Amino acid sequence: MPVIRRCSGGGAVLIGPGCLNYALIVPYDWDPRLLSVRTSMCLLLGRLARALGLEIRGDSDLALGDRKVSGNAQRRGRDALLLHGTILYDFDLPLIARHLPEPARQPAWRRGRTHSQFLANAGMSRSEIELKIDLQCKLEDPHRGTNATDLADARCVRDY
Repeated sequence: MPVIRRCSGGGAVLIGPGCLNYALIVPYDWDPRLLSVRTSMCLLLGRLARALGLEIRGDSDLALGDRKVSGNAQRRGRDALLLHGTILYDFDLPLIARHLPEPARQPAWRRGRTHSQFLANAGMSRSEIELKIDLQCKLEDPHRGTNATDLADARCVRDY
């Protein structure tokens, strides 16, 4: 099985059919709050969470109830940030326990649960996810006279 390191770091992620990988590149000048790592995670993940009917858990996870369906990370550059992640929608979840050990470092909200107790699929198809993100989370350049980012109304739920 090939191992590839993400530019944003983080723990191991098993990728395969049933995983939707996404990447957003967002210039800092769209909103000055993007300069803060924590605030930018909250704002951008808040948009994804609202679009998909999910909640933000911990620093960078999206959850359906108390089950993780998406892990996300950031890489920051001089003029913009990269937010990327994986959304499980029809993944063969037992493969994760078969190929990945339980992580040594775990977010508190995991509460010591195994992969099979902690992870879930998002409960929607890939096309539903793509459509919801497209309709609700378009990030348009405000310099062109649009303000579709609506970052001001993002909600952030944290439970450490």
